[in-house]
Amino acid sequence: MTTLPSKAGTKGVPRAARERQILAVATEEFGRNGYEATTVAAVAARVGVTKPLLHHYFGSKEELYLACLDPVGDGLLDAIRDAMAGHDATDAASTPLRVMGALFAALDGRREAWFVLYDGTLPPGSAAARRAAYYRGAVDDLAAIGTAELLQGAGAGDPLDADALKYAWRGLCTALVRWWANHPEQSPEAMTRRCARLFAASRAILAVDDENAQA
Repeated sequence: MTTLPSKAGTKGVPRAARERQILAVATEEFGRNGYEATTVAAVAARVGVTKPLLHHYFGSKEELYLACLDPVGDGLLDAIRDAMAGHDATDAASTPLRVMGALFAALDGRREAWFVLYDGTLPPGSAAARRAAYYRGAVDDLAAIGTAELLQGAGAGDPLDADALKYAWRGLCTALVRWWANHPEQSPEAMTRRCARLFAASRAILAVDDENAQA
C-alpha cells in the first residue's frame, strides 16, 4: 500500500498541486480507515496544511470524500470497460483475467482506493452513500454482463447462476485487492500472473470434481 510522508509540505506549492496532495492523502485515509474514522484534521495534518485551508479547498468532509470517490470510480469503470472490450464472443473465458489485470494496473500506487468505493461506514442516505452506490452498481452491471457471457460459453443459462456469480466475483476482487494491499512488494504484473495460476488451478479442481460426480 502506498504511504505518503506524514507531512508532504505545501509552502509555496501551486494550488492545483496542493489539491492533488490533499486528494492523494485523503484517498489513502478514507480507503485505509473508512469514512467514519477519517477526519479532516488528520488529512490536513498529514499534508501539512491547516484544517481551515482544507475546508476552503474542498468544503466538508463529505465533499472531500466525493472529490476522492469520483476519480476512483471513473478510473475503475474505464479500466473494466477497456478490459471487457478487448475480446470477441468466443473469448469470454479470458475476460476475468483481463479485468483483474486492468484493476491491478488502475490501482497501482493507490491500492487502498478500492475501499473508498466499497466503504461500509458511509452514512446511510447521504450524498456520499448514494454516489458510492452508483459506482458500485455500474461495476456490478459490467460484472453481470461478463458473468453471463462466461456462463453462456460454458453452456449454463440460468440467470440466477449469473447473478450469484456476479456477487461472488465482487467478493473475489475485494479479497484479492485486500491481499495485495498487505503485500506491497507485489507488482500489478505479478498479481495478474498469480490470478492466472489461481484461475487455472480452480478450473482443474472443478473439472476433477465434475468427473468424480459423473463417475
